[in-house]
Amino acid sequence: MACFLVSAFLLILQTSAAPPQTGVSNEEDVALSPPPGTSKRPPHSIIIGVRKGGTRALLEMMDIHPEVAAAATEVHFFDWDENYSKGLEWYRELMPYSYPHQITVEKTPGYFTSTLAPERIRAMNSSIKLLLILRDPAERVVSDYTQVYFNRLENHKPVQAIENLLVRNGALNTRYKAIQRSLYDIHVRNWLRYFPLEQIHIVDGDLLIHNPLPELQKVERFLNLPPRIVASNFYFNQTKGFYCIRSDGRERCLHESKGRPHPVVNGTVLQQLRSYLQEHNRTFFSLVKRTFNWQ
Repeated sequence: MACFLVSAFLLILQTSAAPPQTGVSNEEDVALSPPPGTSKRPPHSIIIGVRKGGTRALLEMMDIHPEVAAAATEVHFFDWDENYSKGLEWYRELMPYSYPHQITVEKTPGYFTSTLAPERIRAMNSSIKLLLILRDPAERVVSDYTQVYFNRLENHKPVQAIENLLVRNGALNTRYKAIQRSLYDIHVRNWLRYFPLEQIHIVDGDLLIHNPLPELQKVERFLNLPPRIVASNFYFNQTKGFYCIRSDGRERCLHESKGRPHPVVNGTVLQQLRSYLQEHNRTFFSLVKRTFNWQ
């Protein structure tokens, strides 16, 4: 834990020392002069989750494709009542300008675990194509904890060791929100009440990290996009330890907040977590008619 604390503070210092961004943002530029022949349209596809599953990586990699127009921010329209009450026109205005031959893609990871989002999305477009990126649910719990941990450090709030959140009174704390979000079977069952499985494409987040191209090619086929994403669009960054993107003559990696060091979790506690998730994983595999290489 001590090594994790040192790494955490160093990463916060590096992030806070980053030079300020200059120039006009893409959103401001678009607002000033939308390209001729473009319009703002509701999304044709939505990345519905899962939180800490790789949604940002998936969206940025999809954005390589010339026929994809990606929304810049997480909108939280279908899962937050205060936003949903503003209406579909408000939602549409938050989408990027796109050409008629392009598809608009929005991503909000909170949709997957929302009890309201599936019905609301279906009311907007019952034939919409949904993308769900998942990773090993136990690893996702640790990543979820890590994000909250760093956020609390940055806001000068007290933090706890992950074991203190995972275990209460000697037993696994199954009410811990990070664990609840990893019960994929419960959440996907709710989505399958409103959408057929054929409209939900599941991206293997663990494979996307290690070999992005095959997963992106499956997404292209699911969305009926012509194959435009190629191996040369990706390169492995040895320093960061994950793949970065090369397109339009530019190279870019995910934000500094991605790839943060994870704490080493007590082995006994981690095994408790994995054992608890196993039955949920088996149920999930049955529901989606495929398996994943999760421990």
